[in-house]
Amino acid sequence: MRISEMKFILRKFKESDLASLVKYANNYNIAKFLTNMFPHPYTEENGKDYLSLAINHPGIFAIDVDGEVVGSIGLFPQTDIHQKSAELGYWLAEPFWGNGIVPQAIGEIVEYGFKTFDIVRIYARPFSTNRASQRVLEKAGFTCEARHKKALYKNGEFMDELVYVMFKDEC
Repeated sequence: MRISEMKFILRKFKESDLASLVKYANNYNIAKFLTNMFPHPYTEENGKDYLSLAINHPGIFAIDVDGEVVGSIGLFPQTDIHQKSAELGYWLAEPFWGNGIVPQAIGEIVEYGFKTFDIVRIYARPFSTNRASQRVLEKAGFTCEARHKKALYKNGEFMDELVYVMFKDEC
């Protein structure tokens, strides 16, 4: 059943989120579109490592539906000459795909990011093979700025990396 807009909240992670994090993150259909830092299988140890980072990171939030962590979204401010940019990353558990959660979550985190961090640009780098993520970013107001041909190599295949961007003065 597809619900046009499912209710969710963005909140900080807690140690008690470990079970639902591992339950939903352990999915090849999620991992295949993320960096190798998000493994499959996704173990309890992976979940503990992530929680140790996420709990204290000012830009990482749990996507919570009915008290369960069903995904994560984060902004990662860059450094050095890229200090006015932040990278956006997210994942959502497969049973919740198609319910309008991620475009709304992106809207919330973009607003938070431009208010909280000294940045002018937020970008995301979906795989060229992840059309759903591209549509989500477009729905959230991002535009495709670049295509890096054969920049990614995962699971034995080359893919293009796309760069989607939103600027502070465009919100």
